Amino acid sequence: MTRRIAIVFLLALLGFAAWVAWANRMPAEPPAPPMEGFAAERIARGAYLARAGNCMACHTTKGGTPYAGGRGIETPFGVVYAGNLTPDPETGLGHWRPDDFWQALHHGRSKDGRLLYPAFPYPAFTRVTRADSDALYSYLQSLPPVRQANLPHDLRWPTNQAWALGVWRALFFKPEPFVPDAQQSPLWNRGAYLVQGLGHCASCHAPRNALGATLSTPSLDGGLMPAQGWHAPGLGGRQEAVDLVELLRTGQSPRGAALGPMAEVVLHSTQHLLDADLQAMALYLGTQPEPTDRAPPQDAPALDLLQRGAQLYTQHCATCHGEQGDGHGLYPPLAGNRSVNLLAPHNVIQAIRKGGFAPNTAANPRPFGMPPFGHVLTDAELAAVATHVRRSWGNTAPVVTELQVLKAK
Repeated sequence: MTRRIAIVFLLALLGFAAWVAWANRMPAEPPAPPMEGFAAERIARGAYLARAGNCMACHTTKGGTPYAGGRGIETPFGVVYAGNLTPDPETGLGHWRPDDFWQALHHGRSKDGRLLYPAFPYPAFTRVTRADSDALYSYLQSLPPVRQANLPHDLRWPTNQAWALGVWRALFFKPEPFVPDAQQSPLWNRGAYLVQGLGHCASCHAPRNALGATLSTPSLDGGLMPAQGWHAPGLGGRQEAVDLVELLRTGQSPRGAALGPMAEVVLHSTQHLLDADLQAMALYLGTQPEPTDRAPPQDAPALDLLQRGAQLYTQHCATCHGEQGDGHGLYPPLAGNRSVNLLAPHNVIQAIRKGGFAPNTAANPRPFGMPPFGHVLTDAELAAVATHVRRSWGNTAPVVTELQVLKAK
């Protein structure tokens, strides 16, 4: 009986391994189309697309040469280091062909066929068209080559094993092009293409399972950003589209400001996009389902907690944000603020503790920053003032506890 069980288990294991291998096969590709347009036009288009994909943010270390790689991407499984995208023949993409680059974006495989980790967001980039892939390739090949060796990833077992990555891909990744919706307008489809593909918005704005795969692509229901402590709000619904273009262009809107990781996205990417593309993204997101991460009305918290929070707010916050939370000029309002009213309190906690720094944009070249208060307030005081902000001026988000503040560190 034991032998039969062992044989059945072995056969099941072999069958599973065969399925994983089949799921990770490289399908036959049609002949590559000729590159579109003149080289100079293709390079300029690629530079714009690189902005849209925010490629430089991940592939550039702080103070380093743009696109030369080396930046560590924190994940729940360890650190993945971004590669060198310059055309250096030894450490970069100097020997890569357009087909190799397309293989990386569409199939998540390196030039040598090695499987890439999805910290490089090929689950979204698989939707990039071949023409846009070729334009991106042309732009990167036009950069000055930088000799900078790629760093090995620092991942825990078993995620540092090729077989584990193969299983993950078999479960959660399928190469697929973007297919326009014939029932929608060209502008709507352009927005869908940018949000689902190059913009890879789901990488932050979709919840993930225990294995790091997004749960609701292409739906963007919001979720805690792995290893960063910020909550990426859910995107969708008509209200989302109202101030979105202004937020993406300037870093601020009547309902708040881009802080934390989103400030970096605005700085390096969205402020440089054409208004037509920003409008397209807003149009598309405005037709998506309302996210579920907005807090429903809550019972009133303890009076002493509110009183303590109100005292701290008057002492530290009201000068800029106003006694009624309506903001003063360049200081964002807290009443009706999108992040303040999220079910998850992480963004409020992080802003109070670490400070809030809006991005420098052409429309707002000298944004005012909020100083950090983590060295001034205890965890209990931070919880109190965060609760006051989330429960005043019409805000109805849940109470923030001292334990939540402690766990958010």
